[in-house]
Amino acid sequence: MPARLDHTIVHSRDRFAGARFLAELIGEPEPKPFGPFASLPLAGGVTLDYLDADGDIVPQHLAFLVSEEEFDGVFGRITERGLPYWAGPERNGPQEINHNFGGRGVYIEDPDGHSLEFITHTYVID
Repeated sequence: MPARLDHTIVHSRDRFAGARFLAELIGEPEPKPFGPFASLPLAGGVTLDYLDADGDIVPQHLAFLVSEEEFDGVFGRITERGLPYWAGPERNGPQEINHNFGGRGVYIEDPDGHSLEFITHTYVID
């Protein structure tokens, strides 16, 4: 069986606020407590376990493959909240989306500085 990502830890200043921010954007239910974590299950069996950080937070990049319809919903919630967004990962193309690989994509930062990317078409790697 090939390896499959099961879960990863995302450090946060407030684990429930961080997990809730993402859950609300993607239309998922409220995160659940699991030990010291705020757990946010995603499709495909992957869980994001938000954990309160003791010190500085090292920003991570989390990319989410969504359908065109889901992208419309996520992007609508981004714009409704007046969140800054970018077409590229280095904050290039402010208040723009990209159309890489025939899809649509957008980058935002969560309250802890993690880069969240939403794409409708996976990247093609040669």
